[in-house]
Amino acid sequence: MIAIVCVDDKGGMTFNGRRQSQDRILRARLMEQFAPHSLWMNQYSAGQFEPSYAHRLHVSEDFLEQAGRGTVCFVENCPLHPYQNKLEKIVLFRWNRVYPADTWLDLSLDEEGWHLVNCQEFSGSSHKTITQEVYEK
Repeated sequence: MIAIVCVDDKGGMTFNGRRQSQDRILRARLMEQFAPHSLWMNQYSAGQFEPSYAHRLHVSEDFLEQAGRGTVCFVENCPLHPYQNKLEKIVLFRWNRVYPADTWLDLSLDEEGWHLVNCQEFSGSSHKTITQEVYEK
């Protein structure tokens, strides 16, 4: 499974049951980078994707349970630690800001043996700079 997660500078993912931020250019980038694969996610995450992407979204509340090898999962409000044995790659998109958070990425990448293999910055629609980091074991 390949997990895609958006985080702030402290690893925050959500606050008060809502995503910290979202970005139209980031969504388009995801659809381009992971084509022709479907993006797996829950209904909450699917709500931010434009209708033109609907045919590429696999939406299920237990998508992380269902996901197998090579499945690309967009994770906004779910813990990843229970699925750590299924993870092949983690793609982090960093907002490069600190937002209020009450849900954080529950993996310690350094302590759990993940290695940064690629890092790129790009300009988003809502953020001047978004950093994409790719981690593998």
